[in-house]
Amino acid sequence: MAETAVPSDATAATAVEPSAFAVTATSGLAVAEGEGAASSRSCGVEVSITSEKNTLLESDGILIPGVGSFQACMKGILAHRGDEIVDKRLAGGRPVLAICVGMQIMFSTGIEHAVMTQGLSQWPGQVDLLEADVIPHMGWNTVQVSDSSKLFRGIENERFYFVHSYGVRNWVMSSSHSQDPPILTWTTHGKPFIAAVENGPLTATQFHPEKSGEAGIKLLSNWIAGFKNG
Repeated sequence: MAETAVPSDATAATAVEPSAFAVTATSGLAVAEGEGAASSRSCGVEVSITSEKNTLLESDGILIPGVGSFQACMKGILAHRGDEIVDKRLAGGRPVLAICVGMQIMFSTGIEHAVMTQGLSQWPGQVDLLEADVIPHMGWNTVQVSDSSKLFRGIENERFYFVHSYGVRNWVMSSSHSQDPPILTWTTHGKPFIAAVENGPLTATQFHPEKSGEAGIKLLSNWIAGFKNG
Protein backbone atom coordinates (compact mmCIF):
# COMPACT_ATOMS: atom_id res chain seq x y z
CA MET A 1 0.00 0.00 0.00
CA ALA A 2 1.40 3.38 -0.92
CA GLU A 3 1.99 5.89 1.82
CA THR A 4 2.72 9.58 2.22
CA ALA A 5 5.85 10.53 4.16
CA VAL A 6 6.46 13.69 6.13
CA PRO A 7 9.24 14.74 8.51
CA SER A 8 7.35 15.52 11.70
CA ASP A 9 10.24 17.22 13.43
CA ALA A 10 13.98 17.75 13.05
CA THR A 11 14.68 14.06 13.47
CA ALA A 12 11.62 12.14 12.33
CA ALA A 13 9.48 11.65 9.27
CA THR A 14 5.75 11.01 9.22
CA ALA A 15 4.01 8.60 6.92
CA VAL A 16 0.30 8.12 6.41
CA GLU A 17 -1.64 5.32 4.83
CA PRO A 18 -4.94 5.95 3.04
CA SER A 19 -8.04 5.33 5.08
CA ALA A 20 -11.26 6.62 3.62
CA PHE A 21 -10.13 7.10 0.02
CA ALA A 22 -7.60 5.92 -2.52
CA VAL A 23 -5.52 7.89 -4.98
CA THR A 24 -5.27 5.80 -8.11
CA ALA A 25 -4.75 2.39 -6.48
CA THR A 26 -3.79 3.77 -3.08
CA SER A 27 -3.02 7.07 -1.42
CA GLY A 28 -1.63 8.65 1.69
CA LEU A 29 -0.65 11.79 3.51
CA ALA A 30 2.18 12.39 5.91
CA VAL A 31 1.71 14.81 8.75
CA ALA A 32 2.99 15.66 12.18
CA GLU A 33 1.66 14.28 15.44
CA GLY A 34 -0.93 15.94 17.66
CA GLU A 35 -3.14 18.46 15.91
CA GLY A 36 -1.63 17.52 12.56
CA ALA A 37 -2.72 13.93 13.00
CA ALA A 38 -6.24 15.02 13.87
CA SER A 39 -6.39 17.30 10.84
CA SER A 40 -5.18 14.59 8.49
CA ARG A 41 -7.74 12.13 9.86
CA SER A 42 -10.38 14.72 9.09
CA CYS A 43 -9.14 14.51 5.50
CA GLY A 44 -9.72 10.75 5.49
CA VAL A 45 -6.25 9.43 6.28
CA GLU A 46 -4.63 7.68 9.21
CA VAL A 47 -1.26 8.73 10.58
CA SER A 48 1.85 6.72 11.35
CA ILE A 49 5.45 7.88 11.74
CA THR A 50 8.46 6.55 9.87
CA SER A 51 11.94 7.57 8.78
CA GLU A 52 12.30 4.57 6.47
CA LYS A 53 13.72 5.74 3.16
CA ASN A 54 11.73 3.50 0.83
CA THR A 55 8.47 4.44 2.50
CA LEU A 56 9.28 8.09 2.08
CA LEU A 57 10.19 7.58 -1.57
CA GLU A 58 7.18 5.42 -2.42
CA SER A 59 4.48 7.36 -0.60
CA ASP A 60 1.96 9.21 -2.71
CA GLY A 61 2.75 12.42 -0.87
CA ILE A 62 5.12 13.54 1.85
CA LEU A 63 4.77 16.41 4.28
CA ILE A 64 7.76 18.19 5.83
CA PRO A 65 6.60 20.31 8.79
CA GLY A 66 9.95 21.39 10.24
CA VAL A 67 10.25 22.30 13.92
CA GLY A 68 12.78 24.60 15.61
CA SER A 69 15.44 26.66 13.89
CA PHE A 70 16.45 26.57 10.23
CA GLN A 71 19.82 25.12 11.23
CA ALA A 72 18.34 22.42 13.46
CA CYS A 73 15.81 21.43 10.84
CA MET A 74 18.49 21.12 8.17
CA LYS A 75 20.65 19.05 10.53
CA GLY A 76 17.78 16.62 11.04
CA ILE A 77 16.90 16.46 7.35
CA LEU A 78 20.50 15.75 6.33
CA ALA A 79 20.91 13.15 9.07
CA HIS A 80 18.10 11.16 7.41
CA ARG A 81 19.32 11.94 3.87
CA GLY A 82 16.12 13.87 3.42
CA ASP A 83 17.76 16.07 0.82
CA GLU A 84 18.15 13.04 -1.46
CA ILE A 85 14.58 11.94 -0.78
CA VAL A 86 13.15 15.35 -1.64
CA ASP A 87 15.29 15.58 -4.80
CA LYS A 88 14.23 12.13 -6.01
CA ARG A 89 10.57 12.71 -5.30
CA LEU A 90 10.46 16.05 -7.08
CA ALA A 91 12.44 14.71 -10.03
CA GLY A 92 9.76 12.06 -10.40
CA GLY A 93 6.91 14.56 -10.01
CA ARG A 94 5.85 13.11 -6.65
CA PRO A 95 4.14 15.55 -4.25
CA VAL A 96 5.91 17.17 -1.32
CA LEU A 97 4.20 19.57 1.10
CA ALA A 98 6.48 21.63 3.36
CA ILE A 99 5.19 23.60 6.35
CA CYS A 100 6.67 26.48 8.38
CA VAL A 101 10.43 25.83 8.79
CA GLY A 102 9.90 22.98 6.34
CA MET A 103 9.02 25.62 3.76
CA GLN A 104 11.96 27.81 4.75
CA ILE A 105 14.56 25.09 4.20
CA MET A 106 13.38 24.71 0.60
CA PHE A 107 15.18 28.00 -0.12
CA SER A 108 18.90 28.45 -0.66
CA THR A 109 19.90 29.91 2.70
CA GLY A 110 18.59 30.94 6.08
CA ILE A 111 20.08 33.53 8.42
CA GLU A 112 19.23 33.28 12.11
CA HIS A 113 21.17 35.17 14.81
CA ALA A 114 23.80 36.17 12.22
CA VAL A 115 24.43 32.51 11.33
CA MET A 116 23.92 31.51 7.68
CA THR A 117 22.82 27.93 6.97
CA GLN A 118 22.51 26.29 3.57
CA GLY A 119 19.04 25.05 2.70
CA LEU A 120 17.87 22.49 0.16
CA SER A 121 17.95 25.08 -2.65
CA GLN A 122 14.78 23.93 -4.36
CA TRP A 123 14.14 27.66 -4.79
CA PRO A 124 16.66 30.52 -4.81
CA GLY A 125 16.27 33.02 -2.04
CA GLN A 126 17.05 33.74 1.59
CA VAL A 127 15.11 33.37 4.83
CA ASP A 128 15.56 36.44 7.05
CA LEU A 129 14.10 37.96 10.20
CA LEU A 130 10.72 39.52 9.47
CA GLU A 131 10.54 43.30 9.22
CA ALA A 132 7.88 44.06 11.82
CA ASP A 133 7.43 45.92 15.10
CA VAL A 134 6.19 42.77 16.83
CA ILE A 135 8.11 39.50 16.53
CA PRO A 136 7.29 36.63 16.51
CA HIS A 137 4.40 36.79 14.11
CA MET A 138 1.95 34.69 16.10
CA GLY A 139 -1.74 34.35 15.39
CA TRP A 140 -4.28 34.50 12.58
CA ASN A 141 -3.70 36.41 9.37
CA THR A 142 -5.26 36.77 5.96
CA VAL A 143 -3.40 35.91 2.76
CA GLN A 144 -3.38 37.37 -0.76
CA VAL A 145 -4.19 34.42 -2.99
CA SER A 146 -3.48 34.20 -6.71
CA ASP A 147 -6.48 33.57 -8.96
CA SER A 148 -4.67 30.52 -10.34
CA SER A 149 -4.20 28.84 -6.94
CA LYS A 150 -5.55 25.32 -6.53
CA LEU A 151 -4.29 24.94 -2.96
CA PHE A 152 -6.56 27.73 -1.70
CA ARG A 153 -9.59 26.83 -3.80
CA GLY A 154 -12.69 27.55 -1.72
CA ILE A 155 -10.74 29.21 1.10
CA GLU A 156 -9.37 32.30 -0.63
CA ASN A 157 -10.76 34.68 2.00
CA GLU A 158 -10.00 32.64 5.11
CA ARG A 159 -7.45 33.32 7.85
CA PHE A 160 -4.57 30.99 8.68
CA TYR A 161 -2.44 30.50 11.79
CA PHE A 162 1.19 31.65 11.79
CA VAL A 163 3.92 31.13 14.42
CA HIS A 164 7.34 32.32 13.24
CA SER A 165 9.94 35.07 13.36
CA TYR A 166 11.62 34.45 10.00
CA GLY A 167 10.37 34.33 6.45
CA VAL A 168 11.08 34.95 2.78
CA ARG A 169 10.51 38.62 2.02
CA ASN A 170 11.59 38.56 -1.63
CA TRP A 171 10.94 36.12 -4.46
CA VAL A 172 14.05 35.99 -6.62
CA MET A 173 13.37 33.12 -9.02
CA SER A 174 13.04 34.39 -12.56
CA SER A 175 10.48 32.97 -14.95
CA SER A 176 13.27 31.31 -16.92
CA HIS A 177 13.88 28.91 -14.01
CA SER A 178 10.58 27.16 -14.54
CA GLN A 179 8.40 26.41 -17.52
CA ASP A 180 5.34 27.04 -15.35
CA PRO A 181 6.07 29.92 -12.94
CA PRO A 182 5.33 29.11 -9.30
CA ILE A 183 2.06 30.38 -7.85
CA LEU A 184 2.79 32.67 -4.92
CA THR A 185 0.57 33.60 -2.00
CA TRP A 186 1.61 36.58 0.12
CA THR A 187 0.69 37.97 3.52
CA THR A 188 1.76 40.98 5.56
CA HIS A 189 3.10 41.35 9.08
CA GLY A 190 4.96 44.61 9.13
CA LYS A 191 6.14 44.13 5.56
CA PRO A 192 4.99 41.49 3.04
CA PHE A 193 6.44 37.98 2.94
CA ILE A 194 5.62 34.72 1.16
CA ALA A 195 2.84 32.72 2.82
CA ALA A 196 2.70 29.83 0.35
CA VAL A 197 4.19 28.51 -2.89
CA GLU A 198 2.69 26.10 -5.41
CA ASN A 199 5.38 24.86 -7.78
CA GLY A 200 4.51 21.62 -9.57
CA PRO A 201 4.96 18.72 -7.14
CA LEU A 202 6.45 21.02 -4.47
CA THR A 203 3.99 22.93 -2.30
CA ALA A 204 4.80 24.91 0.83
CA THR A 205 3.09 27.06 3.45
CA GLN A 206 4.65 29.34 6.06
CA PHE A 207 1.53 29.03 8.21
CA HIS A 208 0.32 25.87 9.94
CA PRO A 209 -2.65 24.20 8.21
CA GLU A 210 -3.02 21.82 11.16
CA LYS A 211 -3.59 24.80 13.47
CA SER A 212 -5.86 26.65 11.05
CA GLY A 213 -9.19 24.98 11.80
CA GLU A 214 -11.58 24.15 8.99
CA ALA A 215 -9.63 26.29 6.53
CA GLY A 216 -6.51 24.24 7.22
CA ILE A 217 -8.39 20.98 6.77
CA LYS A 218 -9.74 22.24 3.46
CA LEU A 219 -6.24 23.23 2.35
CA LEU A 220 -4.89 19.77 3.19
CA SER A 221 -7.84 18.24 1.34
CA ASN A 222 -7.04 20.37 -1.70
CA TRP A 223 -3.43 19.19 -1.60
CA ILE A 224 -4.52 15.55 -1.32
CA ALA A 225 -6.96 16.04 -4.19
CA GLY A 226 -4.09 17.26 -6.33
CA PHE A 227 -2.42 13.87 -6.39
CA LYS A 228 -5.61 11.88 -5.90
CA ASN A 229 -6.90 13.23 -9.21
CA GLY A 230 -3.52 13.63 -10.88
